[in-house]
Amino acid sequence: MTAVIETRDLTKTYGTVRALDGLSLSIPRGGVYGVLGPNGAGKSTLFRILLGLIKPTSGSASVMGGDVGDITAGRRMGSMIETPRYPPYMTARQVLEWLSIAHGLKSDSQRIDRWIDRVGLTEASNRRVRGFSVGMLQRLGVAAALITEPELIILDEPTSGMDPPGIQEMRALIRSLADTDGITVILASHQLLEVQRVCDRVAIMNRGKLVREGSVTELTATGERLRLSLTPMAQALSVLGDRGTVEGNAVLAAIPRTEAPALLRALIGQGIDIDEARWVGADLESVFMTETGSVQTPETINAR
Repeated sequence: MTAVIETRDLTKTYGTVRALDGLSLSIPRGGVYGVLGPNGAGKSTLFRILLGLIKPTSGSASVMGGDVGDITAGRRMGSMIETPRYPPYMTARQVLEWLSIAHGLKSDSQRIDRWIDRVGLTEASNRRVRGFSVGMLQRLGVAAALITEPELIILDEPTSGMDPPGIQEMRALIRSLADTDGITVILASHQLLEVQRVCDRVAIMNRGKLVREGSVTELTATGERLRLSLTPMAQALSVLGDRGTVEGNAVLAAIPRTEAPALLRALIGQGIDIDEARWVGADLESVFMTETGSVQTPETINAR
């Protein structure tokens, strides 16, 4: 699988703080790739290095086979790494026309109309951005990232400020960009359920290091548990000890599949009635918490 981004032993320090600590990462071309990490993990620092905004202290990074900051590679990338800010007197359409010219492109009304429509801003295209909500600015920021029709886009918190319908629309757009347009999408989001739904692969960072990486299926499968609908629950928990947790009206047993037959025999031997036993995968949130030791949600950090 061809890599669109490669980092090797990437390190960035700010005084005594290591924002990135020997990060080696390979992001494949195509699909949607999520980068997760708690506050201070180094995610935003990584994005800024990839975009050529800051230089690493040591190590290397390449984008689409070229060095970070290479003009040719840069023209094939789009990004939104902060809440977008545009001249308040401009309309959404004028912003995209202005950015097209800034990128050395002709102001192509058909291209602009297409991306305005794709991000759901058609009805607001001639409104001044001073009246835009945070969610609308996010939509415009995504359109701005796409205006050059890049091969790769980096989106930091693309659903920030959006209501549930808006989040669903953005999820559908991101999947469409990857599946229909063939654009590689790299994103970060504090909404782990959305990441699980939209991403093909995920990297989990903590304290500037890569702690887990793989497909969403791979990451969640490693945390599968046996879900037991049974009575009495208290007695079952005493048998399971620290391997059992309560989820609604069921018990989750954190055991390998090879131990399931013995556990079921032990529970039945204690007079426990088992109505159902089935394997369930862990969700991305539980994997995130296990790997980072944090209940914080991932959020954007500023380089410091």
